[in-house]
Amino acid sequence: MHAIDRRGFIKALAAASTASILSIPNAHAAKARARVVVVGGGFGGATAAKYLRLLDSSIDVTLIEREAVYTSCPLSNEVISGDRNIKTLQVGYKGLQTRGVKVVQDEVTLIDPVKKTVATASGKSFGYDALVLSPGVDFNYGAVAGLTEQLAQSKLPHAWKAGPQTLLLQKQLAAMPDGGTFIIAVPPGPFRCPPGPYERAAQVALHCKHHGKKKAKVLILDANDSFSKKALFEQAWKELYGYGEGGMIEWVSGSNDGKVERVDAESMTCYTGFGEHKGDVVNIIPPHHAGKIAKDLGLASFKDRWCEVKPDSMESLKAKDIYVIGDACIGGELATNNAFPKSAHMAMSQAKVVAANLIAKFNALPAPQAIYTNTCYSVVAHDWGFSVVHLYRVRDGQWVYIKEGSGISPVTFGSKEKPEPVPRIYRRLEVEYADGWLRNVMADAFA
Repeated sequence: MHAIDRRGFIKALAAASTASILSIPNAHAAKARARVVVVGGGFGGATAAKYLRLLDSSIDVTLIEREAVYTSCPLSNEVISGDRNIKTLQVGYKGLQTRGVKVVQDEVTLIDPVKKTVATASGKSFGYDALVLSPGVDFNYGAVAGLTEQLAQSKLPHAWKAGPQTLLLQKQLAAMPDGGTFIIAVPPGPFRCPPGPYERAAQVALHCKHHGKKKAKVLILDANDSFSKKALFEQAWKELYGYGEGGMIEWVSGSNDGKVERVDAESMTCYTGFGEHKGDVVNIIPPHHAGKIAKDLGLASFKDRWCEVKPDSMESLKAKDIYVIGDACIGGELATNNAFPKSAHMAMSQAKVVAANLIAKFNALPAPQAIYTNTCYSVVAHDWGFSVVHLYRVRDGQWVYIKEGSGISPVTFGSKEKPEPVPRIYRRLEVEYADGWLRNVMADAFA
């Protein structure tokens, strides 16, 4: 492949969003065998490891991940409602191994950015020329008085990392009596999967509607005053389950005393600034911050929570040759929290930007232009879904939202003066698209 062709390809790769590039000729080998260590085997880390090998098989790529099986957070709310088997969200790492990625099941305990080494719990050490850090998020349990990590694993599951807590919350919902209250406490943003709590509310209501719990209440206590896809969620809640006073779903905003400050696990009571709310199932989602390994390394410099990165390459602003991707990083207009959405698709897009940049660097090519993409589906009923698409580019060293090509599912058709309902077939098709999207991104990252 000639240099000019490779430049064009790298630009295309940076813009690629999901499974559009699955078979790629290898680039010429670099003069020295480059070593890349990837920490974290979620959507971001797996995608970075895979695409580095696809682009240049001479690169030594090691992926270090604690778990043997990855469980997707996207669409895991359907597991809570009972509409999806959690096994459909799970995947191993054999696909990456067949592509030449060295997969190490271990936990990273120390990163030395000076010596460029990564140490693990089992005593192993790995040297790197570039480190891709995709540690996901950890939780600030202390932000809600009375909440502990132990309670989250037993009585008050947040289920914001798909797996055992997802199944526990499913079990609690199934046991909730008719007339019971399911409380969802939403943390201040930004947090992983911005529309996730509101999709969860719909999935809980869906379960109640179809399991003889028509008097049940789904109460959303929100630290925020608005949320992603708000008009679409409220439209669906109102039509499908009843919304607001007298409805199954109720949303309380932060300015209306919706922020949960304390919880009593014994009485299952949530306390806000001026009120208290008792639930049969209490789902408190704690505030997030970048994964522990990133914080320990001092990379989470923004509000001591998130890792700031360079817009054009995702390289950390705090450590050379370390690239932070996925939910741990933050971008966009930080002062207004207009940040990259913390989503699986965005993590994959960031991973491809990193892969393209590293290939260019190792092969002495010009850095490609970075374009970031995000697609997010929300499923609120068996036949009702909607989505949003975001595009970003880098201009003058800043992230810029691209209106052209971005968009959101319509709330209505027609004009503002004469709005018409969106045909139900559109909502039903988006449910099918959501399932297809999941299968595509799983294959793109792990196969």
